Amino acid sequence: MPALKFITATDRYIFRLVVMPMMAVFVIAASLLVLDKMRKLFDFVATEGGPVSVVFRMLANLLPEYASLAIPLGLMLGILLAFRKLAISSELDVMRAVGLGYTRLLRVPYMITIALMGVNLVIVGYLQPLSRYYYEQLQYQLRSGALGASIKVGEFTTLKDRVALRIEQSRDEGRELIGIFARVADAKGQVLSISAREGKFMALKDNPDTIILRLSDGQIIQDVPKVSPRVLSFTRHDLPIDLPSVEKFRQRGGKEREYILPELLRLGWSGNATAVVRRETRASLNYRLVEVIMMLMMPLLAVALAVPPKRSTSALGVFVAIVMLVAYHKVNEYGQSVAVLGRMGPLVALWLPFGLFTGLIVWMYYRVAYVPGGQAIGALERFAADLVKRLKKLSRRHPRRVVLAS
Repeated sequence: MPALKFITATDRYIFRLVVMPMMAVFVIAASLLVLDKMRKLFDFVATEGGPVSVVFRMLANLLPEYASLAIPLGLMLGILLAFRKLAISSELDVMRAVGLGYTRLLRVPYMITIALMGVNLVIVGYLQPLSRYYYEQLQYQLRSGALGASIKVGEFTTLKDRVALRIEQSRDEGRELIGIFARVADAKGQVLSISAREGKFMALKDNPDTIILRLSDGQIIQDVPKVSPRVLSFTRHDLPIDLPSVEKFRQRGGKEREYILPELLRLGWSGNATAVVRRETRASLNYRLVEVIMMLMMPLLAVALAVPPKRSTSALGVFVAIVMLVAYHKVNEYGQSVAVLGRMGPLVALWLPFGLFTGLIVWMYYRVAYVPGGQAIGALERFAADLVKRLKKLSRRHPRRVVLAS
């Protein structure tokens, strides 16, 4: 019963107003980022001759990185759009008239914020470092051919420096090969030029480093030094091909972005680590912390920019909110880079912008919540309104001419 009294009908109403746009913004932002990267990955995988399925594996490893930015953005815009709807419909004035202040109305948004902070901490502290490592591992395996990258159709491919292979057509995802030419040389100088109508690759269970290219309906031209070439026809011929050796990918932890939070804490203050490693890990740790802790300010920023001037439906606050959040994220990225180079400590490079941004948000919220008629971006609202009026006057002075055909 106490829990039911704590969550009122107004809280449930605000929860519904916040959650729907928040989820929509999160899905839209993540989808746009994924679609932009998908095109580049398809080009990259096609160039390397790899299977299409690896594109979706790489995109899955990029989702934690995109989510770490989409979650704060969705949270802020969800709260902003909810309170903007309340303000435009005058419901906000009614709530405040019955004694519900902004701080009381932010109870449910702060519950959502704390829950999403926990989710984001898990993402940036654990999932994101692991996904970055696996993403680079897939890139390495794709370039090296460890993912079973197919031989490029219509081009010569050299294997082990002694086998040159060219395939005209490939069907059934590489299982059926049409128009095959192979040139095989050995250490004694003997060269075999093989052409076949079709063929297919077959794996050997006992020797995974060698595959069999089974050819059908072709000819072999055997060229031996000081001996006339011989031409042989065959119905079926098995050509063993030694696969090139692929080096194993490095161990996780080659970069500070791949360390999880416990590893950052251990290396950042370890006497055994070098000064460069300590500097990099401390910068990464502080960067992740400020990104997560700043989410506590998102409800205040959203409310400060959600309430337009009286008798106005201006959406300028939505634009300003997005610009401020993205700009702060870029400042943090720059601060991390400066801290990694050792030009500034994390306290100055990351926590000083955090303090300034927090102070600005608190001031903006105070103007809206406690100053009668106060506006956080009142000057910008007046400038935008004046600009719109000037543009309307110009359009009236220079109306479009319509020429009627005779």
